[in-house]
Amino acid sequence: MLNHCRVVLVEPRIAGNVGATARIMHNMGLTELVLVAPEVDPGDPRARQQSTQGEGVLDQARVVADFSDAVAECVLVAGTAARTGGLFRRQSLGTPEEIMPHLAKVLAADDPVALVFGPEPRGLTNADVTRCHYVIHIPTEPAYPVLNLAQAVAICLYELHQAWEKQQSTKAPEHEPLASFAAQDRMFAHLRTALEEIHFLYGSKADSLMHALRHLLGRANLTDMEVDVLLGLARLIRWYVEQNSVSKRL
Repeated sequence: MLNHCRVVLVEPRIAGNVGATARIMHNMGLTELVLVAPEVDPGDPRARQQSTQGEGVLDQARVVADFSDAVAECVLVAGTAARTGGLFRRQSLGTPEEIMPHLAKVLAADDPVALVFGPEPRGLTNADVTRCHYVIHIPTEPAYPVLNLAQAVAICLYELHQAWEKQQSTKAPEHEPLASFAAQDRMFAHLRTALEEIHFLYGSKADSLMHALRHLLGRANLTDMEVDVLLGLARLIRWYVEQNSVSKRL
C-alpha cells in the first residue's frame, strides 16, 4: 500500500516545512512521518498552520534519535540530494520519475520503504547518502539548484503517487519478502570487517570501495535468505583468516 512509504526528515529546522510536508503527505495518501533529531516540535503552531488538513500526520509523527532508527524496518531507502558528483553521489542516482517506480514495485508487495530528506541548510551528508539504496536528484537550473524542503517533498510524492497508480494497473509478481534495512546494515558491518581482514578494504580507498559494494548489493533487493548467505560468507572469511593466522604461529 502507498501508505507503507514513510517520509523521513533528518534534523528539520523550520516548523513551516514540517507542516507543509504533513499537508502534501495527506494529499498523496501517506501517513507515516518520522523526524530524526528535529530542531523543531511537530506540535509547533507554525507547523500546524502550514499542515492544512494534515494535522493527523503531525499528531502521529515519530521522533527518533538517528538515521538507523528511522528506517530500520524498511527494505528500500531512497534519499534526496541537491549536490551530485563524487563517488558517494553518482551511484544509483536518478530523477524522481526514474527512481519512484522502484519504490512503487516494493510497495505493491506491502513492504515498507522510506523517502529521506536532509536538513534545510545542507541536505544529507555523504554518510547518510551511502546508506541509501537510491539517490534522488531533482533537476533544476544549475545557478540555483537547492529547492525548499517542502517543495522537494511535494515533487517526490507526486512522482511516487504517479508511479503507484501505474503499478496498480499491472499485476505485481509475487516474490520473497525483502530483508529489512536493519538486517542489511548488520550484514554490511560483518562484511566490512571480513573484507578489512583480507585487506580488500585497506587504506584511503576503503570507504569508497565499501560504498560501491553497498550500492551494488543494495540494488539487488536482497531477501532475508540472501542476507544470511552474505553473513555466512563474511563469517567464513573471518574464520579462514583466523585459521591462517594460527597456522603461521605454530
